[in-house]
Amino acid sequence: MATQSSNGTSKSKTQAKRATTEAKKSAAKTASTTKKAATKTAIAEKNQAQAIIESAVDFPVGVVLSASDRLGDIVETWTSRATAEKELKSYRRKIEKAAKRTEKRGTGARRRAATEARKTRTRVERDVRKRQQAVTSTATSTIKTSRSEVERRVKQVSDQLAALR
Repeated sequence: MATQSSNGTSKSKTQAKRATTEAKKSAAKTASTTKKAATKTAIAEKNQAQAIIESAVDFPVGVVLSASDRLGDIVETWTSRATAEKELKSYRRKIEKAAKRTEKRGTGARRRAATEARKTRTRVERDVRKRQQAVTSTATSTIKTSRSEVERRVKQVSDQLAALR
């Protein structure tokens, strides 16, 4: 006959339950730790990349956009000195305005790109969560099925031992 503990369950059943519980806790803790570490790393890398890119991209992007817009304006006929001086003054004002506008355009382009990147990241994270849930669900059902099978076999062996005695 199987050894009984004070609460009426066999030692092997208690040990099996304890092992199952410990395995579940360990798996959950490992998954949580991994997820936290990946999140921290991703955030740190994102912040560093964002700072570098913002400082290097805004003005050049705006320059390229403005250059293509203004190329036609530069080629004009210069008929006299007075007209040329007037044009130069006008260009100076336009260049100052364009520099401000260029920076704004670069900032806008960067923001749009950042928004698109955030959307993509969110979509990928959602897909990962779905996959993680599917794996967790499969693992949980496998553990439950295996546990039921083990408990059935333990009961069967216990019954056989009881019948022998």
